[in-house]
Amino acid sequence: MKIKLSTQDLAVISICSALYAIAGYLTGFISFYGIGFLPAVIIPAVFAALYGPWVGGISGAIGIFIRDIFVHGNPALSLTAGVPANFVLFFLIGYLYTKNISLKQALTCVSLATIGLSISLIALLSNPSAITAMSIWTGGLSTRIFLIAFILTVLVSLGTITLVSIRWKEWRSYAIGAIVGQIAGGFLLSVTVWLVSPLFLSIISIDGGNPLTAIFILPIFVWTIATEIPFLLIAGPPIIKAIQNAFPTLQHQNKPLKKGETVDQKNR
Repeated sequence: MKIKLSTQDLAVISICSALYAIAGYLTGFISFYGIGFLPAVIIPAVFAALYGPWVGGISGAIGIFIRDIFVHGNPALSLTAGVPANFVLFFLIGYLYTKNISLKQALTCVSLATIGLSISLIALLSNPSAITAMSIWTGGLSTRIFLIAFILTVLVSLGTITLVSIRWKEWRSYAIGAIVGQIAGGFLLSVTVWLVSPLFLSIISIDGGNPLTAIFILPIFVWTIATEIPFLLIAGPPIIKAIQNAFPTLQHQNKPLKKGETVDQKNR
């Protein structure tokens, strides 16, 4: 896939990166082993849908890097963990949004996501070390509440995708892009954070002195999914629709023309 960025794309990337960095910084005081609480993910997700995968991916990567510099101040950690994961997340959202995903493909994706997330959750609940790892941060009852919130998030998210795929097919591709991108980006981030934790003990460590063990991949993955996917699925479609209504030329800008269709017809 070739990178094709116009002057407009570069300007949009600058705007999106700045907005993402600022919004991400505002919630920078909330984190889980260095992984921030980021409702701001909705910003590059919207831009990815409107302007394409490269704009979304690059904006997310630059934006999270700027945000990280002001939050924890370690560029090496951001370039290693945050930047690649954010690029993957928003690139996939923008890429899959351009595809005409069928109902069968959507339901298959939901089924696979359900199986994958269920396995992750079962592995987490069946491992006392993982529960203890979360308890260090949340403490006792809060851990149970967090897990319940995760389960509800997964159920509501997958249910929303199924409903959207059946009832509002124009948002089917976005919904699938959001869940696929979130799972891919979240998994990459979780694994990377674990791998590099020995190098950044002041930011990613247990009690400020010990690197994370492999079991921490699961809690970090759970945290990432539970705190980001609701914003992508709930806020994404109405924001994108409102922008497209205000600026009709952005209506499905990235989707290929159907046979015999003109740009004017596509933008109606």
